Amino acid sequence: MFPQNRPPAPLQAPPGSSASVVAAAAAAAAAASGTPQSLKLTYPETLDRIKEEFQFLQTQYHSLKLECEKLATEKTEIQRHYVMYYEMSYGLNIEMHKQTEIAKRLNVICAQLIPFLSQEVGHTHTHTHTHDVSHSVLFLFSPANPLAVQGAYPPGAFGLPPPGVNGDLPGAAGYGAGLHLVSPQMNGAAAAAAAAAAGYGRSPVVGYESPHPHMRVPGLPASLQSAASGKPAYSFHVSADGQMQPVPFPPDALLGPGIPRHARQIHTLSHGEVVCAVTISTSTRHVYTGGKGCVKVWDISQPGSKSPMAQLDCLNRDNYIRSCKLLSDGRTLIVGGEASTLSIWDLATPTPRIKAELTSSAPACYALAISPDNKVCFSCCSDGNIVVWDLHNQTLVRQFQGHTDGASCIDISNDGTKLWTGGLDNTVRCWDLREGRQLQQHDFTSQIFSLGYCPTGEWLAVGMESSNVEVLHVSKPDKYQLHLHESCVLSLKFAYCGKWFVSTGKDNLLNAWRTPYGSSIFQSKESSSVLSCDISPDDQFIVTGSGDKKATVYEVMY
Repeated sequence: MFPQNRPPAPLQAPPGSSASVVAAAAAAAAAASGTPQSLKLTYPETLDRIKEEFQFLQTQYHSLKLECEKLATEKTEIQRHYVMYYEMSYGLNIEMHKQTEIAKRLNVICAQLIPFLSQEVGHTHTHTHTHDVSHSVLFLFSPANPLAVQGAYPPGAFGLPPPGVNGDLPGAAGYGAGLHLVSPQMNGAAAAAAAAAAGYGRSPVVGYESPHPHMRVPGLPASLQSAASGKPAYSFHVSADGQMQPVPFPPDALLGPGIPRHARQIHTLSHGEVVCAVTISTSTRHVYTGGKGCVKVWDISQPGSKSPMAQLDCLNRDNYIRSCKLLSDGRTLIVGGEASTLSIWDLATPTPRIKAELTSSAPACYALAISPDNKVCFSCCSDGNIVVWDLHNQTLVRQFQGHTDGASCIDISNDGTKLWTGGLDNTVRCWDLREGRQLQQHDFTSQIFSLGYCPTGEWLAVGMESSNVEVLHVSKPDKYQLHLHESCVLSLKFAYCGKWFVSTGKDNLLNAWRTPYGSSIFQSKESSSVLSCDISPDDQFIVTGSGDKKATVYEVMY
């Protein structure tokens, strides 16, 4: 039955097991007594010992598993602390860089002013003239002056350096805040110096590019790397307790109906001045661009080079248009900017004309919104108030008060019941339009330059001076933080389908994001800061306004 008529060898216990220990002890005892003995185990005994050994190994496995889970938890906690440390150190570095840059620029300004003052000191009118200039500069940089930090105009809202650098910044005297730093009595040198002081003082944080591309730098912990590509993550989910985790994008993030593949430039509209406001008509035939003192109307229905088909002279010649909104019928345009007056234009006449003007106590309007029924207009004012206008009777209905600094951006829910506003006081607020009261307030560590409410969901996208885009759920403590911009986010707009939105910034970028988690759909780089944007009601076109005095029309490709 067995090879060579040998019985089977007895089973050997594994080394180190309890059975092997018993065998070793027996062998040692036999050796000590001088009589050879052999340890023979029956099959049941061997199976019992194997069972004991298996139970011992199983206990060890559970113990090691618990230890591994404990280490994983500690690793996650360490990574969270690392992210928090990284953000705090990054913010400190940015603040130090800002302060250094402000000090350098203030020295340059003083160097420009001092020679002029010394030359004029012997003249009869020198005392009064010098007092005017020095008082303006001292007031501008005084810590007691709130305008010296934030001003009545969003720092970097134009995303451009002041006059004397490349001449792109529109205006220099306190935007609608009642500060006339450029005195008529000044000669050219003094006026230029004071204008430079105003430009630098009003926007201390945007005259230079940040050396830190935020969370998109090498050296992030492994948990913040994209698992798919190994590249630094740019979209993070922020839990209710502040923990950040990279977002695992779903397979259909960039696929499916209504999700663009890319956008191509089809028209360049040479406005001639910095384009601070744009809008596109419901018919997608006309584009309106707002610059210094006027809105220009363009017909984009035909290919080829473009010239404006009409020019609407608004405000004063040297004041910039900040927002222009069309009523859904396409027959009425409302324009606001660096003035206390809103202009209502009748576009149905052969020659567009102003049919009404609305005047508030605020020196400037930064943003406009129209109710879905076209009966009410909302204006964000430089004094922080939100003014509600009855468009039929052309009267001021009420004011929402809450922002402690200029209200910079606004959007309204599709059902017309809630209004969302962002401000230079680092807050986003929600207002109940039926009861006329504030419902929510979200506090941030950065000024708010832009926001948009998703037409089909409960998501609010917010563009920050800090370069972040944050997408908040309006009824849950749930949000995403997106890091692809490298400078302040100046405008933001949702597609009408709600599945995607675009943001533009001082970094010359147009970014398209998937709602709500922020998968990057496409990106376009322009030649200058992109100050404004709009999307056509059919989601087929995007128009942007930029600091190089033009607007760009994109066709969205699906």
